[in-house]
Amino acid sequence: MRVMKFGGTSVANSDAIRRVVAIVAHEHRARRAGPLVVVSALGGVTDRLLEVAALARSGDADGARRLVEVLRARHLDVLAELASCHHGESARKAVDDHFAHLSALAGALSVMREASPRSMDAVAATGELTSCHIVAAALAASGLPAVAVDPRVVLVTDETFMQAVPQHEATRAHADAHVRPLLSDRIVVTGGFVGATRKGVATTLGRGGSDYSAAIFGAALDAEEIQIWTDVDGMLTADPRVVANPQLVPCLSFGEAAELAYFGAKVLHPKTIQPAAARNIPVRILNTFRPEAPGTLIADHAAAEPSSVTALACKKGITVITITSTGMLMAHGYMRRLFEVFERHRTSVDVVSTSEVSVSVTVDEVSHLESIVAGLSAFAEVSVARDLALVAVVGDRYGADPAAFCRVVSALEGVPLRLVSQADARRNVTLVIDEDDLSLAMDRLHAEFFRPAATVPQAAGVSA
Repeated sequence: MRVMKFGGTSVANSDAIRRVVAIVAHEHRARRAGPLVVVSALGGVTDRLLEVAALARSGDADGARRLVEVLRARHLDVLAELASCHHGESARKAVDDHFAHLSALAGALSVMREASPRSMDAVAATGELTSCHIVAAALAASGLPAVAVDPRVVLVTDETFMQAVPQHEATRAHADAHVRPLLSDRIVVTGGFVGATRKGVATTLGRGGSDYSAAIFGAALDAEEIQIWTDVDGMLTADPRVVANPQLVPCLSFGEAAELAYFGAKVLHPKTIQPAAARNIPVRILNTFRPEAPGTLIADHAAAEPSSVTALACKKGITVITITSTGMLMAHGYMRRLFEVFERHRTSVDVVSTSEVSVSVTVDEVSHLESIVAGLSAFAEVSVARDLALVAVVGDRYGADPAAFCRVVSALEGVPLRLVSQADARRNVTLVIDEDDLSLAMDRLHAEFFRPAATVPQAAGVSA
């Protein structure tokens, strides 16, 4: 049995959903059992749902309800294009019920003029709770045995609303009870991104969490393969918004994929690899709009080429915090005290670099930056540098190539390096540079490792 996850662009409208139906129909007819289909909200819907919450929080109850009605009408229009009254009746009722609940919730939030994380999850969950019914109805209208299952009865999480942590053993038990029996002869459709606490309160895994949901379900059901269907052919050697004409990466190891996702590759949610790797379940990235394309296979030791670098990743909007204190020299417990500040404010650190008396860390979430600086300033001097970018050069064989790091540094000659970090495992080297230099740096590195050296671009006004 396979898990097939379809993102927002793959279910953006009725035409896109018809493509999904064709892909799923081919899978079901070939294997008969399953698949489990995990869908995101219709394209753009989650952003509009957050607008509903913002309007309600500002006290604009009428505006919030009008937007709810616009979203309800959009969903019903898509459903009407895909399924007859007979096949779409239960889905239509589900859509009406979910948006009626959302309208009432928006009214309550507008009275309180606030929205707690728990309320925000209740609002944001509406997209996936409705889209799974629409896709199931479209499959049924095509003559396929499809049933929608509410993700809240399957995915069990803790109570960290908006960034819920899955409870894997409980989820496995719920999947065995509510999903596995159906998969023997039916297609099961559920929503990604959404779960519930043990008390049944709706939670979400955070933005982009549908990929993560698919991997959690796949691990819980011991799937043969987890497929992530999106709008690109697979993982690329670089972000196409930064580097022109990147190449498809046909195979990645779990470790490489995790590094690339964590350091900015947008094709895959960073947490997707964890559950799949734990159960050694291959993950395949495929293009809904070009289903004939081979995609990218992510598996244990899956690399196809012997090159030292598999791909590049990058992030903008990076902030470096440098903490300096002579008190850390030969001192026990200093690092624990330092990182407790970040933990207290639920802020993740990407890269760490240390010297005798200073530690530099990068963060890309700065909503608690002022409080973090205040906490650190209690025992050290703190400086902050903004508008930086992070570049990761990733490859399982990078560490075995003694020339790889020299090639990285040579390619970036003339580009100021703010921070360099390389773990002992040597699967990647991570560099922090000025954001203005990102395009140049990525072009040069891509040219060094993936294109003939003659195409390396030169920077105007930068020595090389």
